[in-house]
Amino acid sequence: MLVPFLIMLREGLEAALIVGIVAGYLSRTGRAGWMPAVWTGIFLAVALALFVGAGLQLASAEFPQRTQELFEAVVGLIAVAILTSMVLWMRKAARSIKSDLHSSIEAAMTNAGGSGLALVGLVFFAVAREGLESVFFLLALFQQSPGPGAPLGALAGLLVSVALGFAIYAGGVKLDLKRFFRWTGIFILFVAAGLLAGSLRHFHEAGLWNSLQEVVVDLNGVLPEDGVAGTILAGLFGYMDDPRVGELILYAVFLATSLFLFLRPAGTAHPSRRAARAPALR
Repeated sequence: MLVPFLIMLREGLEAALIVGIVAGYLSRTGRAGWMPAVWTGIFLAVALALFVGAGLQLASAEFPQRTQELFEAVVGLIAVAILTSMVLWMRKAARSIKSDLHSSIEAAMTNAGGSGLALVGLVFFAVAREGLESVFFLLALFQQSPGPGAPLGALAGLLVSVALGFAIYAGGVKLDLKRFFRWTGIFILFVAAGLLAGSLRHFHEAGLWNSLQEVVVDLNGVLPEDGVAGTILAGLFGYMDDPRVGELILYAVFLATSLFLFLRPAGTAHPSRRAARAPALR
């Protein structure tokens, strides 16, 4: 429950910040009358995400066992790719996302003659990206954690993110977004590493991967995966009570590489560029 909560808290807050930036800019530039177009873009994006998620879930229910394992492996790989790219993208884009959105709004309103359709498209694609990201890695998490806990955690995270986004937009709450995205980014990379190792196991159970299957250590009698502590560790870090050689290698290599890319110091900008560029997420 904690993993989907934190992931949806981050994803929802990203989407809420984007919508807040757009709404704030429209208000400051005397275009508050275009807010219905913003809401239309949001509703269309949410509908698309729900449609894709429901379609994938219904399709997977009809698969035979081996195909189901393959489907879960592929969904896991897509989720890992999305999680990793999202974390690394936010690290790079956080400084300029506000100015970039402002420029996109002006371009949409000017090039389309002030058409609301262009603004709908801008908001739709911004929110749909967050929604589709959420669909794939929540689907991967739900497959690993059946039961109502994961969906309830995801819903709670989404509701909290919406409340925080509104509070930040209204000016009543000050949140250190840089620190928030840094720590949640580290957490998400651990989740992604666990999903990647789990995908390798699904490929094995689908009969497509049979190398490096020696069990490194059997912890079933000490810390079973289906116990309370094991379930928590499995959800947070992808813990398995009988890890295989290939899974541990993949987990360690991915985690070391992704953490290095995420935590390395940002390149020093040219003084003139550094002076001209203002932090966006405050």
